[in-house]
Amino acid sequence: MTTETTTFASLNLAPEILRAIEEQGYTKPTPIQAQAIPLVLEGRDLMAGAQTGTGKTAAFTLPLLQKLLPQASTSASPARHPVRALILTPTRELAIQVEESVKAYGKHLPLRSLVVFGGVDIKTQTPSLMRGVEILVATPGRLLDHIEQRTVQLNQVQMLILDEADRMLDMGFMPDLKRILALLPKERQNLMFSATFSNEIKKLADDFLTDPTLIEVARSNATSENVQQKIYRVDQTDKHALLAELLRTQNVQTIVFTKTKLTASRLARLLQREGVAADAIHGDKSQQERMQALDAFKQGKVTTLVATDVAARGLDIDQLPMVINYEIPHAPEDYVHRIGRTGRAGALGVAISLVAPEEEKYLKEIEKLIKREIPQENTPRLQHRPERQRDREAAPRKVASTPARKSNDPWFDRPYEPADSSIDAPLRHTPRPVSKQKREIPALLGGLLRKD
Repeated sequence: MTTETTTFASLNLAPEILRAIEEQGYTKPTPIQAQAIPLVLEGRDLMAGAQTGTGKTAAFTLPLLQKLLPQASTSASPARHPVRALILTPTRELAIQVEESVKAYGKHLPLRSLVVFGGVDIKTQTPSLMRGVEILVATPGRLLDHIEQRTVQLNQVQMLILDEADRMLDMGFMPDLKRILALLPKERQNLMFSATFSNEIKKLADDFLTDPTLIEVARSNATSENVQQKIYRVDQTDKHALLAELLRTQNVQTIVFTKTKLTASRLARLLQREGVAADAIHGDKSQQERMQALDAFKQGKVTTLVATDVAARGLDIDQLPMVINYEIPHAPEDYVHRIGRTGRAGALGVAISLVAPEEEKYLKEIEKLIKREIPQENTPRLQHRPERQRDREAAPRKVASTPARKSNDPWFDRPYEPADSSIDAPLRHTPRPVSKQKREIPALLGGLLRKD
């Protein structure tokens, strides 16, 4: 049976799972799902590569649920709900979305799932862990926190899934992964999903996969044909004006990518001043702030989300029409991951990059990687803000200084204060009351000096 004729019903999935799939609105498996699900059900180790947005979360979630179904229990006893499947992801956002998929596809099954990640109080996650869960989705660091506090046991894990494995290595999780792997039973099924297959990824696969089957549904570092890519060549100083113009004219949900957290926050504030409903999401934001910004974006309350690369592969937003690279990434692979946020699940998308002269070298590396030249668009005429406002914003901020003292008396050290609540009111100086003891000190010292 070819992938073109494969249906979910033909993949030997339980009726409860098929019912949940239908309720999610899916009728036909994607190529990665059609190839991976039968292999996982056979118990094979898997090394799967697919560009983002091809449905790889369901490719491991659906067979995972099917394999755990015989051990599902309605008992309230924690002992009947040990961790049997462990899913590791590099970011909080991705962990949350994977667990949401697990809940959606397993809604009609008596299987428990939970997601744990850093950035929130660990004590809020402990009660659910202690009650028992069969499927645990976690970021490596927070999982180790729970292991050290003995709030989770991994000695009954039957399946291990590494999602976005290449991103985990990029973020320096290799030491944490090795510690976690050492705590798992040796007899288990292992699945690894990665957008790219670098030498480091292949080495990781050799360390924990057993005779894996390799699946690639798209060539390495390929970009989706559903994404229309284009660039605007613009000076760095004009990028903000061009971005605001594009957001106003396109008027669609957009993720804007920057290289640094500072730029993301500053750009979001500038866009807000321009009347754009924008917010920022990056590593310095608390988990609650990041979740609030993401929820507001998904609900349409925020139309522009300014993000760093921490979100490039952790966000899964259905029908995202456009992404904009405000700054070109230095690593060309990050470009592929960024624009992979749009054009997902067969939908069409637009990826725009604003390229300053000093970023041309990074653009060439990207075009070399994706093996195509990105077409250039004519830069529209920019409507700059009034010069006085621009100059005022560009001018260095003056720091208010304390007025000079009017007295040499060291006890008169109270700063000047406004005479009333008006900001333009004249200043007055009110000396601090001097105690009798302080007035006597200079006289005593003078007397001592005269005696010497």
